[in-house]
Amino acid sequence: QVQLVESGGGLVQAGGSLRLSCTVSGGTFSTYVMGWFRQAPGKEREFVVRISWSGGATYYVDSVKGRFTISRDNAKNTVYLQMNSLKPEDTAVYYCAASDSDGLGRQRYDYWGQGTQVTVSS
Repeated sequence: QVQLVESGGGLVQAGGSLRLSCTVSGGTFSTYVMGWFRQAPGKEREFVVRISWSGGATYYVDSVKGRFTISRDNAKNTVYLQMNSLKPEDTAVYYCAASDSDGLGRQRYDYWGQGTQVTVSS
């Protein structure tokens, strides 16, 4: 079965950086649209960014544009999320997800990781 494992979360001060990684096993990584989502305490899980199977197309939610960068390495079955200029409001559990289709909307993702906590202190 397809498994996604995130890593790289942690505690960082505002203005700092973190890089999240998500490695996929048991599936055909190079065919998936990959996305990152996040869920803050008491809030709905929200979309953050997605990347096409080739890496040639990305889409970011407005709140992270210019600060976060998604990339992928199909040879390593891994997607990355570089997060710079972090803000306290970025605090959340971050989830990576894989879509067998177009990745347009949370319901279009078929496989999910367990999540990694990111905490940004002020």
